[in-house]
Amino acid sequence: MASTFQLTIVSPDRTVVDEATSSVVAPGALGYFGVQANHEPFVSQLRTGILSFRDAGGQEQLVAISGGFLEASSGHVIVCADSAERPFEIDRDRVMAALDRAKKRLEERHADINVARAQGSMERALNRMKLLE
Repeated sequence: MASTFQLTIVSPDRTVVDEATSSVVAPGALGYFGVQANHEPFVSQLRTGILSFRDAGGQEQLVAISGGFLEASSGHVIVCADSAERPFEIDRDRVMAALDRAKKRLEERHADINVARAQGSMERALNRMKLLE
């Protein structure tokens, strides 16, 4: 059996995951990277994307995250994400409404619209939709 380590994923309001895993693949600022047991310690900035990990039964689990940091240390990986959701927590109608709002703001481009914020909203909504496909 593969070596395991503890994975903890937290967002500002809750703990999303706290369980043993054998591997993690995360969306780093410079691209996706993997972590396995006994990895050298490091810290990485994260971007919006899908984090995947293997649970104790060997099944792949997915989490939509947006931004934050990952710290790998002896026997533990901690992810502090700006937001994190598992597929069963995502409301498709709410995501579609957020995506529509972001698209509308980007199409209209009024002077009072924060373009970077609208682009970020659209990126987060599209990321959450990936988990529902």
